Amino acid sequence: MIESWRWYGPELDAITLPEIAQTGASGIVTALHEIPYGEVWPREAIAARRALIEAAGLHWHVAESLPIHERIKRGDGDLTQLFANYRQSMANLAAEGITTICYNFMPVLDWTRTDLTAPLARGGTCLRFEAYKMAAFEIHMLGRAGAQDDYAQDVRTKAATWFQASSQGEREALLHAIMSGLPGAFDRYDIAGLRAQLALYDGIGRAEIRAHYKRFLNEVIPAAEELGLRFGVHPDDPPRDILGLPRVVSNEEDIAWILDAYDSPANGLTLCSGSLGANPQNDLVQIARRFGERIHFVHLRNVRKESDGSFEEAAHLEGDSDLVALIDALLAQEGHRRATGRHDCALPFRPDHGHALLDDGARNAFPGYPLIGRMRGLAELRGVIAGLKGREGANG
Repeated sequence: MIESWRWYGPELDAITLPEIAQTGASGIVTALHEIPYGEVWPREAIAARRALIEAAGLHWHVAESLPIHERIKRGDGDLTQLFANYRQSMANLAAEGITTICYNFMPVLDWTRTDLTAPLARGGTCLRFEAYKMAAFEIHMLGRAGAQDDYAQDVRTKAATWFQASSQGEREALLHAIMSGLPGAFDRYDIAGLRAQLALYDGIGRAEIRAHYKRFLNEVIPAAEELGLRFGVHPDDPPRDILGLPRVVSNEEDIAWILDAYDSPANGLTLCSGSLGANPQNDLVQIARRFGERIHFVHLRNVRKESDGSFEEAAHLEGDSDLVALIDALLAQEGHRRATGRHDCALPFRPDHGHALLDDGARNAFPGYPLIGRMRGLAELRGVIAGLKGREGANG
């Protein structure tokens, strides 16, 4: 497995490439976050980013993410130019040696949390999704029609209590946390802006989102095959409908539908153990084994779930998911690829989301992407991989 690290680029990330090199990671996962959605990523800009990474002794392994414009997700109007721009960005990435593209099909928002600095028992902070705070946001701040029906009575009661007792500053902090999953330097929505975005999805349900998704695959996967690119869809985070919007990459059945919708090795999965692990119905090892040949990229992190739907980011080896068993399944997939002569035997992975530890809080890094916390996660994952490989050697 190839140790990688997500980096937001020289203008946006508080963590530098020389610091990343010291973590032991060999690869970088990045994107041109400064380019608005729907516009072409120029080859010159891709080449400049790649040269910067290589000058630090690292390699650009994965483009994460090449974003999909909201109009494509909504199937809104004439999309000819948007698809052409997307394919041109793909061609420019391929021309610079980038072969793996991570993307998501989540409407409006990417990952969603209600707390960016939830305290940990031994110090430090983590990202947290609190069900009653999300309910308070949807019911009392956003005023979304039908939101009451999406939450149990006890969650609604706690939401009302929190909202009535909350200050304006606490409500603004909640909005800021929910908006923080949007990558890059783009403006986040205020309440009115978010309402306007949600209104654009009126009348669009699960069947429509799936139809628009299939159209996207039909438009880009043939080009990916010609260019030698591999696409890996990132699961929904959290893996459930949110803000009244349908999510269609949340479980094993969803993944099977996506991979069958365009049956090609180029149409694959980014296996994110944290996103899928937040759904108690998901069996990560089963998913890894079933779809192993179509996994092109891996995010490794852990969560600790609660019965009301809340969850928080756990240390990589301390949450509800058995990452040792998952990594074992991924190593077995790598062995299968070697045995069958595949060229993409080694799976790139990155430690995803980390606790903010020691002086991480002073760095102003992106929420969930601290230096020390992720370095701890990477070291733990490195140890698991070494131990499992050592066992194989001893048994061999």
